[in-house]
Amino acid sequence: MPDFAYVAKTATGKRRVGTIAAQTRRAAMQRLRQQTLYPVSVSDVKPALGNVNNLQFPQRVKKEQIADLCTQLADLLNNGVPMLEALSILGDVTINPRLQVAAKRIHDAVAEGATLDQAMAAEPAIFSELTLSMVRAGQEGAFLEESLQRTSVFLCKQDEMRSKIVSALAYPIILGVVGTLITSLMMVFLVPKFQPFFDRLEATGSGLPMITVLLLAVSHTLLNYGLLLPIPAVAIVVGLKKYLASDSGRTNWDTWKLKIPVMGDIFHDAAVSRACRVLGTLLRNGVPLLKSLKISSESTGNRLLQQAMLKSAENITTGDTLAKPLAASGLIPPQIMAMIRIAEESNTLDDVLVKIADRIDGKVERQLEVMVRMIEPLMLVLIGSMVMFVIVGVLLPVFDLNSTVN
Repeated sequence: MPDFAYVAKTATGKRRVGTIAAQTRRAAMQRLRQQTLYPVSVSDVKPALGNVNNLQFPQRVKKEQIADLCTQLADLLNNGVPMLEALSILGDVTINPRLQVAAKRIHDAVAEGATLDQAMAAEPAIFSELTLSMVRAGQEGAFLEESLQRTSVFLCKQDEMRSKIVSALAYPIILGVVGTLITSLMMVFLVPKFQPFFDRLEATGSGLPMITVLLLAVSHTLLNYGLLLPIPAVAIVVGLKKYLASDSGRTNWDTWKLKIPVMGDIFHDAAVSRACRVLGTLLRNGVPLLKSLKISSESTGNRLLQQAMLKSAENITTGDTLAKPLAASGLIPPQIMAMIRIAEESNTLDDVLVKIADRIDGKVERQLEVMVRMIEPLMLVLIGSMVMFVIVGVLLPVFDLNSTVN
């Protein structure tokens, strides 16, 4: 049972400070009132930084574990277990410590009046936007159990695809790391051995080839500033994270990533698939179109598509069709727009959207497989080019000298 630190006043107005054990913050406040204490503030007790036993490294939460959590919660709710009791059970039986703590915090937030999606949104490092959108859709349409099951299936598919990609990329990654390490060692230890020879060539008036000049510049940089190179790299990463956290940065990134060769198509198709799946699921379960568009737009993961869907909602309020602003955005392929337009007229939009999402997901899987297969030969070419750069940069002056002597 967690401890809460409190500041309270007695009936006579005296200030009292201490800790109290309770399941939730609300329960702690109730226990204080039962002791004729009037709480001023109640907060979680933080572990002491100096206690080595309390130091724990954060454990990564796998998508498979999140999928299991969604499935278990859906099963409990289907069997008539109340929401709070179901969340309490999950908090006790979850194996992953980080996910267990998150489940307990979700239970406490729901107990204090928050909805399930609001409580889960307070754990952005664990639950994705798509998961939150599906849960929100389930609550809006009163089909929470089904939406949790669908989310679990989707997360399992994502985890399976991720495992395939990681296993396929293992060899190229190892090859890239080893090749980069060998090339760096050659520049740091091998190239300086030839420095006296290069100096004698320059002293005799024979210039060095441009590739050798570049090689020496890289070698000197690694020798003199190699240990400092991670500092600007970390600064760039931190700066990019802050920029992408802003609205303008996120919009610019979503615009730019759609233009990346190969990967841009995958990002685009994945965003369209998520939007179609959530929108179709909402409509199938009776959620009004305007509310469905707002919820599904938040699941796309792309600001441009989100703005296009919100604009569609505005058009619908003026009596226009859904397809017109989506087609004007240029983000939906023409063949999909044709299916949406026909589905709107035949009143089968919910079924068609889900089928479109299934078809796009299959296409994305094939694109990812092709991309992974392309990485290995590209990595071989890259590593070969790096090694060739060092070898040619070192030997080309020797060849030039030999041809001059002859």
